[in-house]
Amino acid sequence: MSEILHVEGLSKTFKLSRKQQKIEGTTSSRKVAVDNISFTANRGEIFGLLGPNGAGKTTTLRMLATLIKPDQGDAVVDGASITKEPEEVRAKIGFLTSELKLEDFFTPNYLFDFFSKLHGVEPGTIQARKKALFERFGIDRFAEVKVANLSTGMKQKTSLVVSLVHDPDIIIFDEPTNGLDVLTARTVTDFLQELRGQGKTIVLSTHIFSLVERLCDRVGIIIDGKLTHCDTLDNICAGATLEDRFFEIYKTQKGGAE
Repeated sequence: MSEILHVEGLSKTFKLSRKQQKIEGTTSSRKVAVDNISFTANRGEIFGLLGPNGAGKTTTLRMLATLIKPDQGDAVVDGASITKEPEEVRAKIGFLTSELKLEDFFTPNYLFDFFSKLHGVEPGTIQARKKALFERFGIDRFAEVKVANLSTGMKQKTSLVVSLVHDPDIIIFDEPTNGLDVLTARTVTDFLQELRGQGKTIVLSTHIFSLVERLCDRVGIIIDGKLTHCDTLDNICAGATLEDRFFEIYKTQKGGAE
C-alpha cells in the first residue's frame, strides 16, 4: 500500500491556568500535550491511536485536521502540508469529533446541504449522496427533525454523514463510538470497515481495546504525549492480548508506577 499520510515531529504545548494546574496536580504553567510524534498511514488502511484520556490523541488529530497549529513539526496529507496548505488539507479530509456540536435549530437535511455547498459539491451529487447516506444510517425518517429533538445516536450519525459530504479519501475520527449505545456503535464500526473496503484511509483515536482489535491494521500507542510504539497488532502484542500488552507498556513508560 502507498503512503497517504506522513506525520513528522508534531509537538504541541498549552498554557495552563491556575485552575488547570490544580486539576493537573502540577505547579508548571505549561503542559506538553504532544511530544515529537511521527507516524505514517497508508491508503486503504485503518490506523489507530490508542491511549488513555489526556494522552494527546485528540490534540494530535486536531492538528492533522488543521484546527490547531503545531508548535513544531508538520504532517503531509495526500501531498498537502498542514502548516503550509491547511485549506487543501481540509478539502481532502473528513473530521468527526465528539466535540462537534450541531446547531439545535437546524435539521439533518439542511445541514447536509449546507456543508455540501461549503465543500463545492455539485447539486446532483448532493442529492444522490444524501439519499445513500441517510438511508444507510436511518436518518431519512428524521431528515426534517431539528437536531435538538434527535436522540444522541441520531445526532452522532448526522455528524458522521455531514463530515463525509464531499466523499473524502482520508477520514479522521476522534473516539468514533464514544457515548453511543451498542447498536449505533456497531453501525458506525461496520461503516468504517466499508469505507476501508472502498480504499479510504481512516485515522482514529480510541481508548477501547476491542475497537482497535476489530478495526485497526496498525496502531500507535500514545502515553503522556509520546508515541511509544507504532506497528501492526501482531507485532505489538507478541502473543499477548492488546490489553495486557498496553498495560505492560504503560507501566514501563510510567517507570513502574501503578
